[in-house]
Amino acid sequence: MKKLFIPIILLLVLVVSGCGKGAAPAETQEPATNANQTANTNKSANTEQNSGTITYNSETGPIEVPANPQRIVGLTNAPNILSLGGTLVGVDEWTNKNPLFTDKLEGVEIVSDESLEKIIELEPDLIIAGSYMKNLDKLQEIAPTVVYTWGKLDYLEQQLEIGKLLNKEKEAQAWIDDFKQRTEAAGKEIKAKLGENVTVSVFEYDAKNLYVFGNNWARGTEILYQAMGLGMPEKVKENALGPGYYTLSLEVLPQFAGDYIVLSKNAAGDNSFLSTDTWKNIPAVKNNRVIEIDTEASSYSDPITLDYLLNIFKDALLAES
Repeated sequence: MKKLFIPIILLLVLVVSGCGKGAAPAETQEPATNANQTANTNKSANTEQNSGTITYNSETGPIEVPANPQRIVGLTNAPNILSLGGTLVGVDEWTNKNPLFTDKLEGVEIVSDESLEKIIELEPDLIIAGSYMKNLDKLQEIAPTVVYTWGKLDYLEQQLEIGKLLNKEKEAQAWIDDFKQRTEAAGKEIKAKLGENVTVSVFEYDAKNLYVFGNNWARGTEILYQAMGLGMPEKVKENALGPGYYTLSLEVLPQFAGDYIVLSKNAAGDNSFLSTDTWKNIPAVKNNRVIEIDTEASSYSDPITLDYLLNIFKDALLAES
């Protein structure tokens, strides 16, 4: 389940399946008894506002959740929630930073798995969290808490599960079906124009390193390789397909370059390599076949991000030479 030193890149990609985890603000936690009393009060108020419930079969077992949740805290998968019109009252800091969601998150509080008091104050009727997060038992006392393990589901399965959770399975499935049709058609059109064996590489950089990505590490990799079926250079297959990403040195960068390059540009990263002869002499660079995307806007694999990147890729790959 949505960018960079290695720890941050791992965090943000947990975020590609939508699992962002932010830094916790300093605070003094309530005693357990007070937290329980407040949580019970919140639950009662939410029940009065929305008495309808459904049973969601989560990975940790069946859980009763609101049939129409109105106050969701999305510690993970927030972009998926937004794509289905879910109402967020709390969100992780990484989703909040993403420029694709700025207008959709106005007034939404930034929270983490450690900011329990703030979450209680938000009076959520549903919490969505990652299995790696802290305080899952305490979150469950505040509101029904559904947990997802990053990597257990692929990007389309994850969207469908969020649809089931929000009682919007039909809407989620409709988008999945439409997305598959659109990307398959785009892939065929691109191959017809550029050749069946055309290859694409996806590179990114941070303050210290260069990276190349496999087929499930956000930045549009799911679109390019899985949905559209475009080719991956052999070096990328050998080194990045399994682990998801691979750290490169500038010297070997040309060996990983495809016929086209998608360059995830990090405003806070070191882009000095772009001025080197090594970069400039890569055939894709010399032939103006570099597609630039914004790292912050490309670090998730939800419908909003995928549709945004699909349009960029189609326009670039199908542009008249």
